[in-house]
Amino acid sequence: MTGKVNIFEIRCSSGHAIGVLELDNESSLNALTLTMLRTIQQQLLHWQHDENIVSVIIQAVGKKAFCAGADIRALYYALENDPAIDAIDAIDAIDAIDAIDAIDSTAIVTTDDYIKRANNEQSYLARPFLIDYFTVEYSCDYLIHHYPKPIIAWGNGLIMGGGLGLFIGASHRVVTPSALLAMPEVKIGLYPDVGATWFLNQLPAGIGLFLGLTGADVNASDALDLTMADHLIVDDEREHLIKQLKHYPWQDTAENQVATVITDMLTVLATDSERQRPPSQMIPYFPQIQAACVAPTLNIVYEQIKAIDGLGCWLENAKQTLIDGSPLSAHICFQQMQQYQQANLAECLLMELSLSVRCGLVGEFKEGIRARLIEKDGQPKWLYKTLSDVDDRLVDSLFTPLWHQQENPLTNLL
Repeated sequence: MTGKVNIFEIRCSSGHAIGVLELDNESSLNALTLTMLRTIQQQLLHWQHDENIVSVIIQAVGKKAFCAGADIRALYYALENDPAIDAIDAIDAIDAIDAIDAIDSTAIVTTDDYIKRANNEQSYLARPFLIDYFTVEYSCDYLIHHYPKPIIAWGNGLIMGGGLGLFIGASHRVVTPSALLAMPEVKIGLYPDVGATWFLNQLPAGIGLFLGLTGADVNASDALDLTMADHLIVDDEREHLIKQLKHYPWQDTAENQVATVITDMLTVLATDSERQRPPSQMIPYFPQIQAACVAPTLNIVYEQIKAIDGLGCWLENAKQTLIDGSPLSAHICFQQMQQYQQANLAECLLMELSLSVRCGLVGEFKEGIRARLIEKDGQPKWLYKTLSDVDDRLVDSLFTPLWHQQENPLTNLL
């Protein structure tokens, strides 16, 4: 995948500038390659120390997507072409055949085999790539959350997965009427990452769990109501905003007042765009969703979501994704929402780095990408067929840190 980030500075009449990072990978819905992520990280680090830069805008090329997520094809091919993963899979297959011959069992691979995969230290291609990719991605996400200057994220079209990771941490989050936010990882055998362990847990009780288990879209109206976005502005007004930024007297503005000035600009533009606000999709079901998702076990939540009363494509699509998604991913998501409610963003990202690498090595993620995006047969062969089949030992092993805390590549975030 050949993506890039266009970098430019908009010169202001005051002598200052607005930094712009423009995601440019339109043919892949602006999916984030490792090179793109490194560019974002390096440029943000540079601009934060540049006194002439007043603020930063993150935007994207095209009308369809701000960013649909990570470069999962690159992650897939790293897993597909790693001989160490092929070797351990072959050993698992031989062990399974021996087991069938010995006990006439229909079992193919055991939980112990899956745990062995997730602990594969012989992987010299996939494991290092997974570590590098997610380390840079999560570092970018954290940097945006804690950036010392205002960041305007202009969210037009799809804002999913890794794209939501970039968007959600910005100080000024703009959605256009076409915006759709989602964490759809359950469809591909991963889990809501990029800090979602933290930001989904900031939503009203049960809502983050629902979004993680169903991969449901959050439209612009619902994003505002859930405070996942700050302003709704039609896309045509972006040039109007830039014009205002260019001609504002920044030389007369205290550094700690810049964010307020930008908020005021966006608030006025949002007032003019209010009539373009789409009807809410989630809010009509809000009480039912909360009631369904505040429960002690995943199986209860699963049945209660399926029992939510209502018609319409949005709810039906959410229920179908719940049914078709990875049972293992659902268990991971449930544990994220239950056990990390008090963790801060840095702690969540450190945990997610280990979890993402292990999820890649265990095979569920690779199979999900194969079925949804590579071969597109839409029939992933999940490691477990149902929620009840999932072995808690595997779930717990996936949450086991790969490193001692001081050795984690993200330990500097703490």
